[in-house]
Amino acid sequence: MTPESIKNTEIKELGATLLHIGALLLSAGASTGRTRNTITRISDSFGYNTEFVINNRTLLLTLSDENNEYFFNSLKRSSPHGVNFTLLSGISHLSWEIVEDKLTINQINEQLAKLTALPHYERWIVLILVGLAGSSFCRVNGGEALDMLAVFIATFAGLFVRQEATRLRFNLYMCIYFGAFTASLIAGGAVKFGMGYTHEQAFATSVLFLIPGVPLINTFSDMIEGNLQNAIVRGMNGLIISFAIGLGLLTSMFIYQF
Repeated sequence: MTPESIKNTEIKELGATLLHIGALLLSAGASTGRTRNTITRISDSFGYNTEFVINNRTLLLTLSDENNEYFFNSLKRSSPHGVNFTLLSGISHLSWEIVEDKLTINQINEQLAKLTALPHYERWIVLILVGLAGSSFCRVNGGEALDMLAVFIATFAGLFVRQEATRLRFNLYMCIYFGAFTASLIAGGAVKFGMGYTHEQAFATSVLFLIPGVPLINTFSDMIEGNLQNAIVRGMNGLIISFAIGLGLLTSMFIYQF
């Protein structure tokens, strides 16, 4: 194989790997700046120049060598967004390992395969922990023991319904509406029929598990870094999610005539 073909193969393989890393970061909840910095860090360690455009779900990448003799240009679309802090921190550590230990492209792909194959928490563990978090928020807002119990049950049921709706491939915002409606219906029932033992704190904090924290944080991060287009898209996404939560609460309030 000639040096030219080796160089040509390397830039193509590196470009495909960088696009894969960028798509993983976007789908795991990374901000635009974090995605850009990680890709640039890795490409710099291989001695290539990088130009790219990052949208909310799309990544366009151009790689070139110092003499502009070899180019790679391609576009990749990321999967639907979620939050995966294990994957985010794993890719961040991997990028620094690439810089310090000069990993090859094959070694990078092997490490990525291991990161994406890591198991998630068991479903019942997530349901219980999120329910406990909701109860804690209720306590912080002045709720009593029965309020915390109502919020735990409401959060547990609301998250379960949202997970099932997602599994059945409902629209994202419909899944959030179903979760908010279920949680507020249960907590609202405790307020309506609790004979004075439960308070409004239970109803108000029952849907906090649906608050789009990561999209809103990324909106602010993109805005202060000058990525206004992505900030607007992420902000609108957070706004629609908030509207779906409010609609779920409003439906329960209409049923109970609060």
